[in-house]
Amino acid sequence: MKRKHDNGFPSRDAIVAFIRANPGKIGTREIAREFGLKNADRVELKRILRELADEGTVAKRGRKIHEPATLPPTVVADITGRDTDGELLATPTEWDTEESGPAPKIRIHVPRRPQPGTAAGVGDRALMRIEKLDEGDGVLYRGRVIKVIDHARTRLLGIFRQTPGGGGRLVPVDKKQAGRELNIAPSDTGGAEDGDLVSVDLVRTRGYGLASGKVKERLGSLSSEKAISLIAIHAHEIPQAFSPSAVREAEAAQPATLKGREDCRELPLVTIDPPDAKDHDDAVHAAPDPDPNNKGGYIVHVAIADVAFYVRPGSALDRDALTRGNSVYFPDRVVPMLPERISNDLCSLVPGEARGALAVRMVIGPDGRKRSHSFHRVLMRSAAKLNYAQAQAAIDGRPDDLTGPLLEPILKPLYTAYALVKLARDERDPLDLDLPERKILLKPDGTVDRVIVPERLDAHRLIEEFMILANVAAAEMLEKKALPLIYRVHDEPSQEKVHNLQEFLKTLDLPFTKSGALRPSLFNRVLGQVRGEDYEPLVNEVVLRSQAQAEYSAENYGHFGLNLRRYAHFTSPIRRYADLIVHRALIRALGLGEGALPETETLETLSEVAAQISVTERRAMKAERETADRLIAHFLADRIGATFQGRISGVTRAGLFVKLSDTGADGLIPIRTLGTEYFNYDETRHALVGSRSGAMHRLGDVVDVRLVEAAPVAGALRFELLSEGQVIPRGRKRDGGREGSRAQATPSKAHPGRSPRKKDRKPGKPKPGKPKKGKSWKR
Repeated sequence: MKRKHDNGFPSRDAIVAFIRANPGKIGTREIAREFGLKNADRVELKRILRELADEGTVAKRGRKIHEPATLPPTVVADITGRDTDGELLATPTEWDTEESGPAPKIRIHVPRRPQPGTAAGVGDRALMRIEKLDEGDGVLYRGRVIKVIDHARTRLLGIFRQTPGGGGRLVPVDKKQAGRELNIAPSDTGGAEDGDLVSVDLVRTRGYGLASGKVKERLGSLSSEKAISLIAIHAHEIPQAFSPSAVREAEAAQPATLKGREDCRELPLVTIDPPDAKDHDDAVHAAPDPDPNNKGGYIVHVAIADVAFYVRPGSALDRDALTRGNSVYFPDRVVPMLPERISNDLCSLVPGEARGALAVRMVIGPDGRKRSHSFHRVLMRSAAKLNYAQAQAAIDGRPDDLTGPLLEPILKPLYTAYALVKLARDERDPLDLDLPERKILLKPDGTVDRVIVPERLDAHRLIEEFMILANVAAAEMLEKKALPLIYRVHDEPSQEKVHNLQEFLKTLDLPFTKSGALRPSLFNRVLGQVRGEDYEPLVNEVVLRSQAQAEYSAENYGHFGLNLRRYAHFTSPIRRYADLIVHRALIRALGLGEGALPETETLETLSEVAAQISVTERRAMKAERETADRLIAHFLADRIGATFQGRISGVTRAGLFVKLSDTGADGLIPIRTLGTEYFNYDETRHALVGSRSGAMHRLGDVVDVRLVEAAPVAGALRFELLSEGQVIPRGRKRDGGREGSRAQATPSKAHPGRSPRKKDRKPGKPKPGKPKKGKSWKR
């Protein structure tokens, strides 16, 4: 019996009880259906839900409503210790304490006979299946370990440097450990040579002098920057070698034939990729739709390499691919998800070779909207391999020998179809952040040649929009067939982050009025107002930091950044395991033959896979970023004392982080070097503000800096600020920092004779560290 007031409207208690009984599964529509509410009642229901959210009684994740600060059924958690009974306790790895308060505790149930790979201990990171508890001892969940992802680190990773006498020192590769070397006795070097990457066990720690270590393993020589990515590979335990059984499966694989496929070898599909691409997993084609009912419309084909034909569920190739989760891209190498026999040969859509593919045929109306789609398992033959600049040059009137014959029959129809699709994209108005990406170009010896920002061309946008269309079609098809899949999801920003953004924009006199549902267009209006202004990069950065992070999930809560209700990754199965799952699901849903998703793959098992590959994706992003930092630090190591221009990219109580304009390198300016006064951390302005002078150093400010120190192995740089801070006019608020955020600055080099009074000095020294990056969204 549904509890309602006398007026027929459900009580607040009844609504909350229904939400608690269906955690993460319901939204406004389901609540209205449960209580029989008509359209006229939904305004009142939304008002009540807003009140409950403001009180903290419920929370919203995408379009789903649940109890606040609750965890999904599958999480990645860090095992932090034991309770009084000796049972293991864990906390979720991905948890925003500022937004949701203290992380909930998970008590781990350990069976008498644990399955292989599930034996966990303190310090380990594990994938867990959890359920909520009703106990009142502060432990909110019971967990069961599905798989240990990362064991506790009992060793340090670093570069061995020989010292006179036969011993050596370990230079740590961790940026947080920069400058904290270990002494290695001659008997403990393990045969390591100067420049070797080694793992070391800590032998003795003492209160004075250097700690001691013993080399346990030599991991490779880093005598040149050409091997610099080895550091990140070993530091993040990214698998390099494939299992022997996976290699045997790859070598035994045979090219796809026409059996069970449609013949599309005469359709002139083309690949358009970066010039240095090693594998080509997507090809495109467009032509006017001959249907008189779709006059002015186009038919777009997107063909994707049929990886599922070669990588079967449960095979050795499949196990290795899941462990890796995705390919990892470094400036000097790629650590692929699949062996090269599969990724660079059998599945690469190279010109003139017959290749198996899973293709989607999409009918686009003259308004740019997709009218219909269908999926086909085909045998195709690429007509040409183009790079982005080459395709764009042809359209701009500069065709070469390859693109000249393709211009009229292939390239112009593709661009015309893209122009239509762009109409629908502009109407959808996805989040439009302007965040240029830098690319490191290496010399033949592996050292940095230069850092560039590749031009963003219509050719890039064309491929991106066609891939988004195909991804949406895949999600729609699988939902229609009621099959489980892994979605690419991106939650809307939290209320707290939206509020913080509003407060920041007030300092720039920029309006940000939220009324009704949160939409990307609201952020786009702000970004449009600052386009061309000096503080455009600042606002872009702060808007980015207000966003949630995209992830994989077996439950759909939409993609906020793209402004799409359903979205799945389908277009890159060579380098992403999520796409392989979607391919298998489509093969099963449409009866397309071998390599289908097994019947045993359920929402629960796919939730586990989604959690695992979300972790491997973040692991890859961190490894790629750290390698770029190390390469740039090597590049700048011989330029100590040089001056550079950059922008303040991070503001913390420890100091300012600056990103150099020419190379994109990040470095720290410690707060103690800023001047002779206290500097308050103003969280609202994203600034450090001098308490006496009012001089303000704010996120996004253009500054001149001098390079003081470079630690190439750790990828760390330290700068000295040369620019003066902006002075706040009298009468305006100087500090909005939180209590305790005030930091003491010691004398700058500009005023060597001035020193703060002794009684004003704060004990201790703030620990330098990378600022917590705002979460990003990716398609």
